[in-house]
Amino acid sequence: MVRGVLRDVLGISAERAAALDADSGLFGTLLEFDSIAVAGVLTELEDRLGILIEDDEVDADMMGSFGALVRYAAAKVAT
Repeated sequence: MVRGVLRDVLGISAERAAALDADSGLFGTLLEFDSIAVAGVLTELEDRLGILIEDDEVDADMMGSFGALVRYAAAKVAT
């Protein structure tokens, strides 16, 4: 799910999205993943997963890697 959100919001190819692993950097690493894209990714995650992401939950660690974002999203869905 997170991979699809990144592909759709960032406009990256399916191949680039598929190549993301837990250690792949996001914010500050992927050129497409800028501060404006962060808002789009978060909104799309909320919509697709039916979750609410509070502003105070968003930090550099959460957006730092693909694995961190996946873990965050999974934890939100589980609650």
